[in-house]
Amino acid sequence: MSFVFFDTETTGLKRGFDQILHFAAVRTDANLNEVARFEARSRLLPYVLPHPSALRTNGLAIERLTDASLSSHYAMVSEIQRVLLAWSPAIFVGFNSIRFDEEMLRHALFQCLYPAYLTSNHRNCRADALSLVMAADAVSPAHLVVPLGAEGGRTFRLQALAAANRVAHARAHDAMSDSLATLELSRLVFQRSPELWQRFVRFANKATVADFVDAEDGFVLTEFFSGQAYHTAVVCVGRDPDQANGRLCLNLDEDIGRLAAMSDIEMQSRLTEKPSPIRRLRINAAPTLTALFDAPAHMLGGGSIDAIESRARRVKDDAAPRDRLILNYVASREPFPLSPHIEERIHNGFPEPNDQARMAAFHKASWSDRLAIVQSLVDERLRWFGLRLIYVEARAVLSEPARLEIEDQLASRLTGDGTGCLTYEQALAETDKLLADATDANGLLAQYRVYLQERSARAAAFRARRARS
Repeated sequence: MSFVFFDTETTGLKRGFDQILHFAAVRTDANLNEVARFEARSRLLPYVLPHPSALRTNGLAIERLTDASLSSHYAMVSEIQRVLLAWSPAIFVGFNSIRFDEEMLRHALFQCLYPAYLTSNHRNCRADALSLVMAADAVSPAHLVVPLGAEGGRTFRLQALAAANRVAHARAHDAMSDSLATLELSRLVFQRSPELWQRFVRFANKATVADFVDAEDGFVLTEFFSGQAYHTAVVCVGRDPDQANGRLCLNLDEDIGRLAAMSDIEMQSRLTEKPSPIRRLRINAAPTLTALFDAPAHMLGGGSIDAIESRARRVKDDAAPRDRLILNYVASREPFPLSPHIEERIHNGFPEPNDQARMAAFHKASWSDRLAIVQSLVDERLRWFGLRLIYVEARAVLSEPARLEIEDQLASRLTGDGTGCLTYEQALAETDKLLADATDANGLLAQYRVYLQERSARAAAFRARRARS
């Protein structure tokens, strides 16, 4: 199996609304020897306002992002999709990628009418080097140096880890440089802790994770919060009824008999306490798992393997309490409301088969034919994304009423209530805050402020003309 180490630089952190500006990936063989590189950049979408903090972090001037010589966002995403499919099957690895870069990539693919889950389909697997480094620190702390941050606490930031472990990292927050630094840190674990590396690779495969958690009489689940590893001996009680890739696990420190004796109301109350006796993991998110016989003593919290396995078997041997735990856990959690923003509905169902066929046809058709395809889509998410794509890429094929309706919707979002995309008002306020609190030696933020003022004025003039028409 080959590996693909990748990174994204984006306009901000808001998944579904911010966009990828720079994507880079390095392909390796099974021994982490590089075999290929790829990177692509995109100009700014007309309906996206970068967060000023992202511009300052990435060092990208607004003039650079609006350069017409750069590829369009759709062209960039299409090229990313083509290359990653050609590199499949592989294990996709980033740094904090499962929480962020993976999600940004999925949204980008979906909003460009491609299947969203490329890195977990096509026999691909995914894993996160941040979890690998944290696990290495927790299990074999001598193998990597974890530096102290500015406030005196230990930090797992990529730039700091690279410097502390003498890993070359020429340009932090450059997608290619970050991809290469992630690869080099992974090589250190590969060389210094082969057993940990093999476990990391093994649990990148969701089928392997499912088999392990379903079969084991207890195991250690390691979770990371604020740069700290927390180890919990658990047993899987069953699948999450609301999520096919979810597994619900019971903390084996819990008094199992006391929990089983509770009424449903009492059990639901207990399950909502923090920390909850139930730990939820996703088999497709490369969880950090350790078999009990592989776990060092400090990961077992002072308990013996025999005692932990005995409690686990007691749970697994009695289906009725397990079923009650699952039912009450589901009943106790807050329902997930439907977002008012289509951009946040990526997880609200897969496109139906006929729409999937239309999506595939869209990319092979002429722009005039693509409009008819988009109008035939059943899924309202795909219809909106398709019309928006055509507006950006080939608006001449739209009728004037259709073009004006799309412009109205895009303009209203940039002047909206702030619950969706970044608005002109929010962007200006954040820019002014950064200008007041920090130096702007290269004038990047000042230039961005002028851009925002000019865009906002043009938007106001557009709305005024539309109101008179």
